[in-house]
Amino acid sequence: MKLEAQIVRVAGLDGYDRDQMFGLMERYYDGMKRDGFEADLNEKQWVILLQDCDSHAICGFSTQMILDFAVDGARMHALFSGDTIVERRCWGQSLLAQAWGRLAIELIDRYPAGSLYWFLISKGYKTYRYLPLFFREYYPRRATATPPWAKAIIDALGSHKYPHAYDPTAGIVRAEATACRLRRDVAALTGGRLRDPEIGFFIDSNPGHEFGDELCCIAPLTRANFSVAAARPLGRHAPQVVAG
Repeated sequence: MKLEAQIVRVAGLDGYDRDQMFGLMERYYDGMKRDGFEADLNEKQWVILLQDCDSHAICGFSTQMILDFAVDGARMHALFSGDTIVERRCWGQSLLAQAWGRLAIELIDRYPAGSLYWFLISKGYKTYRYLPLFFREYYPRRATATPPWAKAIIDALGSHKYPHAYDPTAGIVRAEATACRLRRDVAALTGGRLRDPEIGFFIDSNPGHEFGDELCCIAPLTRANFSVAAARPLGRHAPQVVAG
């Protein structure tokens, strides 16, 4: 299967696109509700679509938006990644990450230096592992205490985006009883995965992940903060972005 990734404005999605996206979420998450999916999608600015080049079927997507917030009177911005899912048969490809990286670089060049962060909430270890893979500095992280400045940013973002569900003591967005959650067979924690120290840290930090709790994480969005492993997602083959 030949795949392509593109970034489009949410307002440009048609009904068939939305049906495909919701269908993907339903296959991999328990408790998905169409009205909740639509409300979450409509607040976003962009969606990264992973599509079959021949059929144009959507094989994965990730929703994105900019959040404006303040910490101690300083104005800051965060690229917030929302619903993200990729079909199992497409796991291991990097096109979605390439598109996200291109969007991140364009935003880094647009916003004042030091004012932009990636805000990621994770109910699954696969999502959390993007942080140690692609960034030099991120929080929370294994074997490193979260510094006060980072904790302040995480708390500000958590409270701003989820004022009624954010738990500042744990740095977690608490799931409601009816919240969607990954199906147990999607990201099973086998013995091998449990031996991964990054996955172990995620589980210790978010023991309620199976019930839909989401760990709040940040990474400074600067060119210098990307790791060597991020070189391919940030490469010249990334698709054109329609951000603006």
